[in-house]
Amino acid sequence: MHVSYWCVLVAALLPFVFTAIAKTIGRREFSNRAPRVFQSKLTGMAARAHWAHLNSFEAFPPFAAGVLIAQQIGATQSRIDALAIAFVALRVVYGICYLADQATLRSLVWTAAFACTLGLFVIGA
Repeated sequence: MHVSYWCVLVAALLPFVFTAIAKTIGRREFSNRAPRVFQSKLTGMAARAHWAHLNSFEAFPPFAAGVLIAQQIGATQSRIDALAIAFVALRVVYGICYLADQATLRSLVWTAAFACTLGLFVIGA
């Protein structure tokens, strides 16, 4: 299996890492009977972990589509893999920036990861 496909799997699982962090940090208030209520009451790092979780779900579909489209149009595999690895690495850094409350750096990293996604759509053109 291509490296880029493994990156799709990692990107699909990444949101769950951030939600686990949110639940671990905010465990005193967590109730599985009402998880949405729990999420709305999060503050500080736990809230930021939840927001990273949500943003990871938002970033995933275009990335996965970009990998599949780049494969389908016959783009160079090494370029697809490089962009996919960069995307996943940047999304991990993005989450760390979110947890650390580094808003400006987080936005720059988000932009770089988004550029990787866009790159997947255009590398075979």
